[in-house]
Amino acid sequence: MDVQQFDLVVIGGGPGGYVAAIRGAQAGLKTACVEVEPRLGGTCLRVGCIPSKALLESSERYHEAKAGLAVHGVRVEGVGLDLGAMMARKDDVVQTLTQGIDGLFRKNGVTRLLGHGRLQGAGVVVVRDAAGVEITVKATHVILATGSRVASLKGVAVDGIHVGTSTEALAYDKVPEHLVVIGGGVIGLELGSVWARLGARVTVLEYLPRLLVGMEPELAREAERIFSRQGLAFRLGVKVMGTELLPDGRVSVKLEGEDPVVGDRVLLATGRMPNTEGLGLESVGIETGPRGVVPIDDHFRTSAPGVFAIGDLVRGPMLAHKAEEEGVACVDIIVRGHGHVDYNSIPGVVYTEPEIASVGRTSEELERDGVPYRKGSFAFRGNGRARALGHLEGKAIILAHAETDRVLGVHVIGPRAGDLIAEAAVAMAFGASSEDLAMASHAHPTLAEVLKEAALAVTGKHIHA
Repeated sequence: MDVQQFDLVVIGGGPGGYVAAIRGAQAGLKTACVEVEPRLGGTCLRVGCIPSKALLESSERYHEAKAGLAVHGVRVEGVGLDLGAMMARKDDVVQTLTQGIDGLFRKNGVTRLLGHGRLQGAGVVVVRDAAGVEITVKATHVILATGSRVASLKGVAVDGIHVGTSTEALAYDKVPEHLVVIGGGVIGLELGSVWARLGARVTVLEYLPRLLVGMEPELAREAERIFSRQGLAFRLGVKVMGTELLPDGRVSVKLEGEDPVVGDRVLLATGRMPNTEGLGLESVGIETGPRGVVPIDDHFRTSAPGVFAIGDLVRGPMLAHKAEEEGVACVDIIVRGHGHVDYNSIPGVVYTEPEIASVGRTSEELERDGVPYRKGSFAFRGNGRARALGHLEGKAIILAHAETDRVLGVHVIGPRAGDLIAEAAVAMAFGASSEDLAMASHAHPTLAEVLKEAALAVTGKHIHA
């Protein structure tokens, strides 16, 4: 049988991969996308971003119905939890979106190759399906977009039942009595919040002395205070040495120099690593760097001619939208010779309640690098829309260069922070100053006025504080 030839083969059908494949087909390239899972969308869509946000939304509505509606004059009695229905809704959201990607592939003429893809020399990709049957295709260009996997932790044995990862925590068949979360980052806080709202006692163990390392320190401290009031217990600065399954089915999490923490479920949420296993990198001479990262140049080219890499495989934050931007830029470079990603304006969001969102640099980073800056902040408590919503916790912080006034970083903890940060990301992409943000008219009453007031506060001119 003749070997099929493509202009572009993308290995991986997650956010970076499927977007790159669609962009390639739209640009006139004969394009195929290889994905081992029957459903497209990668970890993000199948067992990550989307299902977790569905559960966060559902659990928040349940919690609001139980404890938050009386202040609005809404009396609700006999509120109950139907966990099966909640999980079914989550699965339906995922199914609908994955089917949508299939439709986009058909619409744009992308060939779907179901199976595990690996490189086998220059310009050759072998696809092995679930039955072990292999086909070989040739490609002028290959984009590696295989995403990431859960990072292991020495001594913590993941069995998928008592000790699991985010995949299992998205599908528990009952609410844990005591959920022990190892890791105080985004995944741990989001899923810990879900199960706390549904009735679990949640203890978060974090090796470092603070939550959300990499985010604005002031926001991390605020988050710890808020989540503690919501019932989450935090043990910071502790080192997990291992786990042990007890005779009664519970799990003991051993800590260095401290008494163990015992729970009936343990969630390992200590980060992720590039997923390069079985990718055949050695066949084209690609060697990975620290933590398995695939080295690339500024045009996403690996050391192997014609082979590119994007997303969680390469440097930078492991974010779905970052992977999407890289997928588009990489194809543009292949087709037109130029493409661009503005890494200074890629936002990050934690979808807890309240949400936490950041874009740009933190005060910690600016001080480390000796960059002079001015800071403006404004609390949601002083915002009319926040008062009407009944969500008063949190603040917005804007960091601007002390000499040029250019916005260097924006950090928000508060209601709908994930939506508000888009304004800041666009402003930074266009090189806006804090004065530009302050002078732009913001509708009243809206939460976005918090950003306007924070911008005014950079020069001490805020009105409502």
